[in-house]
Amino acid sequence: MHVIHHLGGRGGQRCIVVHGGAGNVAPERRPLHAAGCLLAARAGARVLAEGGSALDAVERAVRVLEDDPLFNAGTGAVLNEEGHVELDASIMEGRGLRAGAVCALSDFAEPIAIARAALEDGRHVLYAAHGAAKFARMKGFAPVGEAALITEAAREALAAARQGAGRATSWAGSTVGAVARDASGLTAAATSTGGTANKRVGRVGDSPLIGAGTYADDEAGAVSTTGYGEGMIRLATAHSAVERMRAGSSAADAAREILAHLAARLDVTGGVIAVDRNGRFGLARSTATMSWAAAGDWGEESGV
Repeated sequence: MHVIHHLGGRGGQRCIVVHGGAGNVAPERRPLHAAGCLLAARAGARVLAEGGSALDAVERAVRVLEDDPLFNAGTGAVLNEEGHVELDASIMEGRGLRAGAVCALSDFAEPIAIARAALEDGRHVLYAAHGAAKFARMKGFAPVGEAALITEAAREALAAARQGAGRATSWAGSTVGAVARDASGLTAAATSTGGTANKRVGRVGDSPLIGAGTYADDEAGAVSTTGYGEGMIRLATAHSAVERMRAGSSAADAAREILAHLAARLDVTGGVIAVDRNGRFGLARSTATMSWAAAGDWGEESGV
């Protein structure tokens, strides 16, 4: 039986919540993961405090996490079966339901910024692989080269996965993400990941898929998910959690309920962060750990 751990926060007019991935962080590393999430939440909260939008805030927070090699996104992302980086990211704003995403992207350090560019461009929602790289260059992003993204920890994770260890006891998490509500009542969500270690070339999980890994609607709230991506896709987890808030569930209850549904239907685990249209936040996990942080008008919190 899956035990769902969940937390509800007071929230406020302005609120941002981030996660560093559901998984199993080794006890001695948990403070580092919580601290990394708190830095990201503070960065997003500063954007909100200075009058920035929820969309600006979630992008900024996720970029902080992508730049931190501790997390499986951007620099430090895990490697596919051929030892290469393939990054996925998506971002969505709740006012006009605008969204942008990239998947199977290599050579670029901050895929969430490229996803934001896709949102602003408006012609297409999702760009893949070579097309995503071509779009990034068209928008002025400079490739950093794959070598700049690969860490020794990522190489070790790949070696362990190839030996059949899979998600070892030190598995840190599969994704990073953020959700926010700004002073104008606008909501946004963003999610970014390197996927799973030793994944097949071209595998795409839930993180870049609107409705699976990311969803925002000002009429209800915003959600970012983490965990077993194939399961999140099958149950359209992010959209389903937002719809639960629309139906009256609190952010915390929506997160808990959708994870219970995932466990009952597909026997998979994960984590969810959510903020409702009033700025009240909630989160839940059915894994051993999920690093997170929240910041807003009421103060800040963090945990694993």
